[in-house]
Amino acid sequence: MAASSYTHRIDSELRSQSEAIYTALGMSLGTAINVFLKKSVAVGGFPFDVRLDVPTRETIEAMLESEKIAKDSTIAALSTDDALEELKR
Repeated sequence: MAASSYTHRIDSELRSQSEAIYTALGMSLGTAINVFLKKSVAVGGFPFDVRLDVPTRETIEAMLESEKIAKDSTIAALSTDDALEELKR
């Protein structure tokens, strides 16, 4: 297999941190990048989940409900012990 060279700018702090990790694993950063690329080819994409940190609809609804409850003075707050007892029922 013929090797080729690829140049890319990397944040110096990110590079230092990455090199420390891969050195501890017994490989160079170049080897680690090759492992990543080979695994990407094998799985047909990123070899890990890549997604935005966007809350789900269910999470947003729960957040809105908790805000509503927090603003409602007619709702009595339970103590931690009372809340745990309520969960046991």
